[in-house]
Amino acid sequence: MEEDGIEEVGNSSASARLLRKRSGGGDSSSRWVDGSEVDSESPPWSLIDDDEKRSEGHGSVRRRLVRKLKSVDSFDVEAMAISGSHSHHSKEVTIWQTLGLAFQTLGVVYGDMGTSPLYVFSDVFSKVHIQSDIDVLGALSLVIYTIALVPLAKYCFIVLKANDNGEGGTFALYSLICRYAKINLLPNHQQADEYISSFRLKLPTPELERALKIKEKLEHNSFYKTLLLLLVLTGTSMIIGDGILTPAMSVMSAVSGLEGKIPGFGTGALVSVSIVILVGLFAIQRFGTSKVGLTFAPCLALWFFSLGSIGLYNLIKYDISVVKAVNPAYIYFFFKKNSGKAWSALGGCVLCITGAEAMFADLGHFSVPSIQIAFSFVVFPCLLLAYLGQAAYLMKHPDSTSRIFYDSIPDGLFWPVFVIATAAAIIASQAMISASFSCIKQSMALGCFPRLKIIHTSRRFMGQIYIPVINWFLMIMCILVVATFRSTTDIANAYGIAEVGVMIVSTTLVTIVMLLIWQTNIFLALCFPVVFGSIELIYLSAVLSKITEGGWLPLAFASFFLCVMYIWNFGSVLKYQSEVRGKISMDFMNELGSSLGTVRVPGIGLLYNELVHGIPSVLGQFLLDLPAIHSTLIFVCIKYVPVPVVSQDERFLFRRICPKDYHMFQCVARYGYKDVRKEDHRAFEQLLVESLEKFMRKEASELELETDVVDAELDRISVSPRRSYSGELSVPLIQHVEGGESAVLPPSMMGGTDEDPSLEYELSALREAMESGFTYLLGHGDVRAKKESFFLKKLVINYFYTFLRTNCRGGAATMRVPHMNIIQVGMTYMV
Repeated sequence: MEEDGIEEVGNSSASARLLRKRSGGGDSSSRWVDGSEVDSESPPWSLIDDDEKRSEGHGSVRRRLVRKLKSVDSFDVEAMAISGSHSHHSKEVTIWQTLGLAFQTLGVVYGDMGTSPLYVFSDVFSKVHIQSDIDVLGALSLVIYTIALVPLAKYCFIVLKANDNGEGGTFALYSLICRYAKINLLPNHQQADEYISSFRLKLPTPELERALKIKEKLEHNSFYKTLLLLLVLTGTSMIIGDGILTPAMSVMSAVSGLEGKIPGFGTGALVSVSIVILVGLFAIQRFGTSKVGLTFAPCLALWFFSLGSIGLYNLIKYDISVVKAVNPAYIYFFFKKNSGKAWSALGGCVLCITGAEAMFADLGHFSVPSIQIAFSFVVFPCLLLAYLGQAAYLMKHPDSTSRIFYDSIPDGLFWPVFVIATAAAIIASQAMISASFSCIKQSMALGCFPRLKIIHTSRRFMGQIYIPVINWFLMIMCILVVATFRSTTDIANAYGIAEVGVMIVSTTLVTIVMLLIWQTNIFLALCFPVVFGSIELIYLSAVLSKITEGGWLPLAFASFFLCVMYIWNFGSVLKYQSEVRGKISMDFMNELGSSLGTVRVPGIGLLYNELVHGIPSVLGQFLLDLPAIHSTLIFVCIKYVPVPVVSQDERFLFRRICPKDYHMFQCVARYGYKDVRKEDHRAFEQLLVESLEKFMRKEASELELETDVVDAELDRISVSPRRSYSGELSVPLIQHVEGGESAVLPPSMMGGTDEDPSLEYELSALREAMESGFTYLLGHGDVRAKKESFFLKKLVINYFYTFLRTNCRGGAATMRVPHMNIIQVGMTYMV
């Protein structure tokens, strides 16, 4: 409510209220600096006596917190990092381990691409009818060069090298760019983050000037930042859409082989059997990628062997001359003969590379060499033989286009191959399902997706996860797609749009990586988008013509997920900026005193907030609503940094807040976007306190070192013995170093003892507080748009973003906080 220019915030008690004075310009006049937080922009606080309470008959005087004129404090000094080592020593991976991973990739990464022979030629020749050898050879040449250029040349040898410390996908590329340019819309970057061992910024090169210009344009232009984020979100949305379309397409294509083999097996039976298989597929996802991959890999290995063997058999038996399709001139002849129909047939041809994006998106589950080896020596040769064999069969049987795969199987092998094909189709869905889980986890960590429950399914490979809500959502959508379309033709039209859209996004992001990070020669860097971008745009123009024939489906899925992710990111950024503007100033804290205006009781209070700098305004709400506060307060910020993994010894950053007698600290717990928080609250508490003790000892040792240096300098420039004036100078010098804290004499000046009494006292106080227990202090935030905001912003924040916050996983569950030890207060953030 608002009265006389005063606005009440939070759920203040009747006896004490948190008052905010509205000054001219207010929040709208504050300027935001990307990548940093300026305390001078946070509205300071001050104390006044509450005379109203005395007039109501209360015997004691209660203080109120009010706004006062802005001031600048020195809290932006960087924290000291707690780490034992800043280097990772990864174990050498043997060739046998790499080959083992390559074998597993068959069951996870290449299932989708491996099942493409089931439907590619059927779809291509539904647009172009075979009238001569040119039609077959031209379509075969298109398929051969599409596979050779996109999965082999682009992904295997270029895109896979753009990984983020072994992680792939559109968000991995985005986080890699965020490390080199401060383009993240959530400005919580700290200088200390760059010292994380996995950050690894590139050393300057002759192309540095060009990279710096690109960096400056990205950092100082909000339009480019938003455009890049939307591009990443679009690519991620289409990958999730692929996770819906891939199972539907693959399973229906495999089961359709029964239509011509079993009498009476019609469309209804096809849909029913496909749905049953899909339910079973999504039901086993909870067992994890590793177990599924080991189970599926032998089956896919058998499938690729079958493809290669059948293709080689058909090639030798029917027409080995189709190998002349390696001549790209047949592509020209194909288009010259069929013109518009040939262009339409490109929509079916692109299906031969469906699942290629999984090679990069699933990279975190495996390794670059394993994916390269599997594709180069198994997948590519077997697919080549399969398509050559089908083309050879069509040269003799041009009427078999609708059932080309099953008709080309040698007599007597139909049922074994059908069983393997069905199993392979089920497994093919695994690639994009795993990729969907990975992309959503990364987007959650970077603040672009509502919080969901994530289950870590492997103790050995931290990238292997399972998200129950997304799994069941994908299953329901798959069932609806199969039940609605009831045909693989329309699904194929939708399938191509999603695949090509993801590829275009990857091409754009990798080009930025080349220019900004790799600092590649400008000619070579531009050749990449010119060559591969042109191919993908041609395919995109072909598949977009099928929008009315089912192509609208991936666009609808992508639009839905894009809206969800952008709204969540937009609301989160506004909330964070509101928290920065509401920070409590150091002047107010000094005025409040070490008692914090209340009673300090034994125990450790962990106040969770999102600020990496400054004192959150929610502290003022706790001081007003609680009769006492803990003897040790730690402001805990769970922060995700744009690196895949943060090692345990680099997890925490600490800084002291106020003088030592306040016993207040700020802790930033840093996690990578692939980190899964597995520790329970007890392990987290233990690790937190151990790191805090290290911080205290390091702080004391550095203070002692600084004091010794100052004393040595005084000895050098003085003409009288040090002890004649050391007692006069040491105290103010130490106070200056500590920013106004109580003077602490170093051990060298305290009778030669090796221990600092103040340090031992503080450590014993910390241990005593730890024995009294931990309490988690959380602010329950309600985000509302300001009254003067335009209508669209009110609609997005007050309804859509609020709906997502209400229905996503709660902060206590996300932070692994025990429910029995929680104290919450309400806060309203006006954004």
